This record gives sequence, structure tokens and C-alpha cells, in this order.
Amino acid sequence: MKNIAVIGAGTMGNGIAHTFAQFNYSVQLIDVSENALKKGLATISKNLDRMVAKEKILENDKNNTLANITTYTSIKEGVKNASLVVEAATENVALKGNIFKELDKFCPKDTILATNTSSISITQIAAKTNRPDKVIGMHFMNPVPIMKLVEIIRGYNTSDTVMDFTVNLAKKINKIPVEVNDYPGFVANRILMPMINESIETLYNGVAGVAEIDTVMKLGMAHPMGPLQLADFIGLDVCLSILNVMYDGFKNPKYAPCPLLVNMVMAGKLGVKSGEGFYDYSESRKAGKVASMFS
Repeated sequence: MKNIAVIGAGTMGNGIAHTFAQFNYSVQLIDVSENALKKGLATISKNLDRMVAKEKILENDKNNTLANITTYTSIKEGVKNASLVVEAATENVALKGNIFKELDKFCPKDTILATNTSSISITQIAAKTNRPDKVIGMHFMNPVPIMKLVEIIRGYNTSDTVMDFTVNLAKKINKIPVEVNDYPGFVANRILMPMINESIETLYNGVAGVAEIDTVMKLGMAHPMGPLQLADFIGLDVCLSILNVMYDGFKNPKYAPCPLLVNMVMAGKLGVKSGEGFYDYSESRKAGKVASMFS
């Protein structure tokens, strides 16, 4: 298996493409937006430059990695020779379902179809195809080139052969695969998102301010980043989407998103991507002062 197609050139997609290409896989990076593809390649190049500067790779390694990536705006053209497809589109059930219908139609019959979803049912996505035994979850962590963990999620019909293959493939790109079963949020987000949501509830109830909440978790729990700042980096819209998936899946009120989170997303305060969330990112991606709405 040397041809890997990646659907989506955003943060996760370009990181996944970067990682496979760095390990000498031929990568077809696919996005409907030409501008998104250009931006994705620019991000990969910038991240490779950073690795060269830190002497983790050589300049020739950077050039080879970039040469291994080809871009497409057509799923049909991009996946026609793919042995594995990794979908990394927006965390939206309907969108992913439509993408997998297309992948099933245009991919060779033996192609394995993986999704980078962080919470949506693999079984539900697989049901959109005629090859549910070949559909699996590969949930990479952000930033993909650096983070070691990959959650490998088995859908109801995922075959043992596909599971074993995907686990071994993750190891070949220097990741640590962890096998989990197909329930809303899997492991990472089932634990992480309630913590983030409770942090927002703590702010919403006036127990403490943004900086105070994050400081307690950093200094008291040794977290490298406070939960509110982490939510900003994940994207508050993404956090809301994941919580809604878990709330709908479990029907348990403990997963119900905080009203403050809902209001912030409706107001377009999405975190780093919008320039403001719990912190102000108008000057740089590094969180500076607490956003004016919380000061």
C-alpha cells in the first residue's frame, strides 16, 4: 500500500497528508477548494521548515515530502488508485455520509475507507457504503506530525483483517495505535469534552474567571494548556458538535453542552480560527489577554 488519499486540506487533513508523505507514501490530497489546497500545502511547507530548523529532518527530506503530495479538487480523480482513503472533512454527519457514498462509488473495490472523525459513529458512516467491513476510524490527534496517538475505531462490521492492517499501518508512520470500540466520543473525547464543558459551566456559573480556571488546571493538574484555551484551539464549534453527538448518542444530560458554549458558537466566537473565543487571538495565535466579553 503506497497510495493514500486524504479528503480535506484543513488542519487535520494537511497534517495527515504531511505525515504519510514524510514516510514516503504517495499522497493524494483532495479538497473541493483550490484555495484550501494551496493553504494546506503552505502549512505543510511551513511545518517542514520548522522541522529543518530544529534539525529533526534535512532539507532534502522536506523536498521529498512535498514531492510525495499531489492535489486534486475531484474525489473521483483523486481516489481512483488509492489503497486507503482517510477522510478528514468537517465533523458533520450528513457531510461525511455523502463523502463516503462517493468514495464507495469511485474507489477500487479493495480500498479501505477510514475516517478521522473524533466522535461520529463508524457504523453509521459505514452504512452509507457497500463495503462496511472495510470502513474504520483513524482518529489522529492535532498537531498530527507531532502527536503519537491514533485511536483506531472498529465499526460493527469492520473486519479483523482491516483492523489489523490499520493498526500496523499506524505503526509504520511512527504512531502509537490504540484500539477502541465504536461508541460516541470513543475514548479521547468521551473523557476530554465533559472536562471542557464543565470548565465552561464553571465560568458560566461565576465560580472563577477564564485565566483562573486555566491556571488551576495547569498548575494543579499539570495540564500543558488550560481547558478553555484548549477549547479555543480545538474550535468551539467542534467542541459543540462533539458534545451534541455524545448527548444524542447516550441521551445522558451530563453531555448536554453548556448554554454559554452554544451562545458563543452562534455569535461566531469560535476560538483561534475566528480570532476570538475565551481568549483574544487578534494579534497572534498565542493566547494573550482574556477576551473582552469575559474581562
